[in-house]
Amino acid sequence: MAGVAVPTLHALANPARFLALARPATPVLLWAGLVLLAVGCWAGLTQTPPDYLQGDSVRILYIHVPAAWLGMGGWSGLAISSIAFLVWRHPLADVAARAIALPGAVFAAVCLVTGSIWGRPTWGTWWQWDGRLTSMLLLFFVYCGYMALARADAERGGDGRIPALYGIAGTVLLPIIRYSVVWWNTLHQGPSIGLTRSSIAGSILWPLGFTMAGFTLLFAGIVLMRMRATLARLKAEARMRRMARP
Repeated sequence: MAGVAVPTLHALANPARFLALARPATPVLLWAGLVLLAVGCWAGLTQTPPDYLQGDSVRILYIHVPAAWLGMGGWSGLAISSIAFLVWRHPLADVAARAIALPGAVFAAVCLVTGSIWGRPTWGTWWQWDGRLTSMLLLFFVYCGYMALARADAERGGDGRIPALYGIAGTVLLPIIRYSVVWWNTLHQGPSIGLTRSSIAGSILWPLGFTMAGFTLLFAGIVLMRMRATLARLKAEARMRRMARP
């Protein structure tokens, strides 16, 4: 299976093949994501009861949880792309990592903002230097650092290795974010969804599943759109360089 998977990855790393797949896939992902998100938000706002402790403020979880998932998942994708770039030297992997960074940072920021809004009525404060909150804030700053480093690398004509190494090193934050509520005594609640069970009521869980799926598809569509834009820009720049030759 591994022998089949590697040639397949190499084939998809060809920009022409990638664009042939990404061009029709992008609108499908975006529209499917919007539909799922609309259904999930409608159900979460109108079809689920308020929490017996938190009241209607619990409904912000339909945005907060997917944002946290994609803030962390985005960095995972960025790191995997960075590893692929360093191992196989595929430029498309570097393009993917850079395309993931901005939407990943946006979702990390949305997670922080919605968490603060949710924390105000729940904890009585907009912010606490809680383990989960602080580590997610650090992840947002790490995203910003990656984008600045990637831009500087591109401007000086670098080979992309430094941003890739940075992307891999940043994964150290992911287990800290994930297990901070287990390792330390924090205000943030513990894990609500596990591999085999969930502490969230079914009436809340299924709309949450829709919003998580919707945001995930939107994220994927945005990344493909950004990758296509980058490849188009690189192609135009290469054409201009050829035209400028005497």
